[in-house]
Amino acid sequence: MQATVQWNHHNGMLFVGSTGSGHVVTMDGAPEGGGDNRAPRPMELLLAGTGGCAAYDVVLILKRGRHAVEDCEVRLQAERADSEPKVFTRIHFEFIVRGRGLSAQAVERAVKLSHEKYCSASAMLGKTAELTYSVTIKESAS
Repeated sequence: MQATVQWNHHNGMLFVGSTGSGHVVTMDGAPEGGGDNRAPRPMELLLAGTGGCAAYDVVLILKRGRHAVEDCEVRLQAERADSEPKVFTRIHFEFIVRGRGLSAQAVERAVKLSHEKYCSASAMLGKTAELTYSVTIKESAS
């Protein structure tokens, strides 16, 4: 895996990241740190990426189990250390999974497997942060 990050010095603290898979993402700092708030902060992207990693796992596990999953949302709330380095110290994952006839047992199992085995991002962040999660299952209208 590869990535490149380039500072756009004409725009304060704006950075452009390019991934090995050919995608681009911009990052910026807060105004108090010299940024212009034009893009997410790098730590916000780290948090969102962790949510994406976990959601990906949950959907894949449910699909492979032939469960009728139709939507998966992960809302993350994180706390950071007060002093440098301001690592994440707590992260709560709120999974909201929608589908037809989803069993609580299957969804809980998928979330637990992501949390304990498959999600590389949360495994790394779990070295500095207390990770917790909750699950809400919603039945599809159709």
